[in-house]
Amino acid sequence: MSNKKVADVLVDTLVAAGVKNIYGLAGDSLNGITDSIRTRDDIKWIPVRHEETAAFAAGAEAHLTGHLAVCAGSCGPGNLHLINGLYDCHRSRVPVVAIAAHIPSNEIGSNYFQETHPESIFRECSHYCELISQPEQMPRVLEIAMQTAISRRGVAVVVLPGNIGFREAVDVHPRLKFPEPKPTIRPSDEEIIRLSSVLNQSHKVTILGGAGCAGAHSELVEVAGKLKAPIVHALRGKEFIEYDNPYDVGMTGLLGFSSGYHAMMNCDTLLMLGTDFPYQQFYPEKATIIQVDLRGEQIGRRTKVDLGLVGDVKATLQALLPVLEEKTDSAHLDKSVEHYQKARKGLDDLATGYPGEKPIHPQFVAKMLDEVAAEDAIFACDVGTPVIWAARYLKMNGQRRLLGSFSHGSMANALPQAIGAQVSHPNRQVVTMSGDGGLAMLMGDLLTLRQLRLPIKIVVFNNGSLSFVELEMKAAGILDFATDLHNPNFAKMAEAADVLGLKAETPEQVRPMLVEALQHSGPALVEVVVNRQELSMPPSIKVDQMVGFSLYMIKAVLDGRGTEILDLAKTNLFRNL
Repeated sequence: MSNKKVADVLVDTLVAAGVKNIYGLAGDSLNGITDSIRTRDDIKWIPVRHEETAAFAAGAEAHLTGHLAVCAGSCGPGNLHLINGLYDCHRSRVPVVAIAAHIPSNEIGSNYFQETHPESIFRECSHYCELISQPEQMPRVLEIAMQTAISRRGVAVVVLPGNIGFREAVDVHPRLKFPEPKPTIRPSDEEIIRLSSVLNQSHKVTILGGAGCAGAHSELVEVAGKLKAPIVHALRGKEFIEYDNPYDVGMTGLLGFSSGYHAMMNCDTLLMLGTDFPYQQFYPEKATIIQVDLRGEQIGRRTKVDLGLVGDVKATLQALLPVLEEKTDSAHLDKSVEHYQKARKGLDDLATGYPGEKPIHPQFVAKMLDEVAAEDAIFACDVGTPVIWAARYLKMNGQRRLLGSFSHGSMANALPQAIGAQVSHPNRQVVTMSGDGGLAMLMGDLLTLRQLRLPIKIVVFNNGSLSFVELEMKAAGILDFATDLHNPNFAKMAEAADVLGLKAETPEQVRPMLVEALQHSGPALVEVVVNRQELSMPPSIKVDQMVGFSLYMIKAVLDGRGTEILDLAKTNLFRNL
């Protein structure tokens, strides 16, 4: 009989699958696993201060590498803290296995200390969630979990009672020996001919691309060239589509450009490639719509679809190109590109900073960061206004990467994702665009940067409010309430955690401080005091938004907040006068 414990086999199995790191927070129900890792040099335990951070960090590693990543939480409250980060991983479709430690197996069902029901709790944020109750189930259950996470691109959870981890293993070797399968999936030849026929007969084609366009950049640009089609990208497609692309006309949606919106609304055929763009109001009502997606269940769930095809974007476009006729009329493309250039100039004109001007425009901060960051920097942006500035001012170039909670929309994602990015890419520059609310929510993991010596650079947009929530209230005609943030001095908080802390209060301080932070050998935080009243207009203003904003103005005056209206006008209407 072997002396190996179940926990040893678990770690062996992860290592055999190529897992290098496990993100987590130690606890007694994880003792078997952490004790097994302690004596090894082929896998690392990455300690964090909150399990939610562990899940976000694992998701970031999986997103950037494309390979399986792992997080762990101790029984009860410990693994419950994983849930929000796991929801983000699952909705972002990145392969993550979560080890959810459980109470002693003989106590399950007795309302024991810290008892929960993990199999029920994790069901909605995973493709697979199973309890190991006998040593004979290891490594088979774990390998099923790994294969499920990899094959279905999402989360799988293995629930392991702490006492089972210490029991003697029965099967002592990993069972799966083959590398990760990489099949090619594309529509049938008949479907490709039908697709080409619709596109060849169309006069004004617009392409909407998303994260499914990863790895298909050259094919995408070639198809757009033949079709004379402008390319609009969803936010998750930005890093894969935007660069070296003469047909790019920006984003659409709440964070997008007017050029992207009009390119979609003025087409007669919309070709959707690898995107599940969620906002129905931004789809054209009269155009013929074609959707290509690897996941057939996504076809038609956002808008009416005239032709739906299941396939990988790259393989589908490769099959399409030989039968696609090159168009000669470029009027739709030319108009869309011209519109984009004007929209781009308008956004760049907002990114100004004059010496001594207070408070600083956040657009200026984002533009400066874009200019001084490395060509292969990895950015992580918090939900809220930092996402807007990242979407509009960070330039992707084929080397840079962009992380965010773009599908789940969780606060506090940037710092945890940066941890996973830096651990898995130690030689890359990793930078966050953090909101003051987002950073404060999981600020304890500033200590993780110091403990792990991670040279992450945090840029904090401090406007003293939950500003995106305020914008939503204004658009709805509601007086903003409960959005004030009475913040500490984040730079001094960083210094207290033995992290370089800098604070910019005027525009001329921004660039030098960013450069100093980026050149610093260790972790650094740059706090920038930015304008609370900055508006981020969507590409199309609806009547109800105009009415709502007017109601807000009236209510603000009646409520004695007229100075706020003046600040709003000064910031957004009279800046260039």
